Amino acid sequence: MIRLSVVAAALLTPLAVQAQELPSAPYLPLDLAVKAADAAVQACVADDHNVSVAIVARDGATKVLLKADGSGPHTGSSATGKAFTSAAMGRDTAGLAGFIASNPENAGLRDMDTRMVIQAGGLPIRIGEALVGGIGVGGAPSGDIDAACAAAGLSAIGAAN
Repeated sequence: MIRLSVVAAALLTPLAVQAQELPSAPYLPLDLAVKAADAAVQACVADDHNVSVAIVARDGATKVLLKADGSGPHTGSSATGKAFTSAAMGRDTAGLAGFIASNPENAGLRDMDTRMVIQAGGLPIRIGEALVGGIGVGGAPSGDIDAACAAAGLSAIGAAN
């Protein structure tokens, strides 16, 4: 009887392991990333600002990079760095810059990762409560304008701002 129980347990254990569900995580679908990026570009272009807009996933990988006609050569990397920073830190880049300026002991955050750009124009992308990525805009005459265009991108997909 014991031998039969041991054999049954050995045979059925793999089935129990296979029945477990894999963990799932929220993510930003490509169609929403493209929609947000396009809305941000259009918002800036409507005000005659030729910018670049980047969307990165939660892991920092670039999903979308759009460059408006006439945007400067530096704007793509600026936008990508701002998007990366917002996704990595889960906050807006202007607020992070202010936080560092008011707390000199945190100045090392600027050197934490070479991909980070800590200037206004980057916003985290949250769908519901989930942080799913970041949006960054670069190339407008001020970071406030970059951030306003990024906010337009968030609004276009119903993301929290």
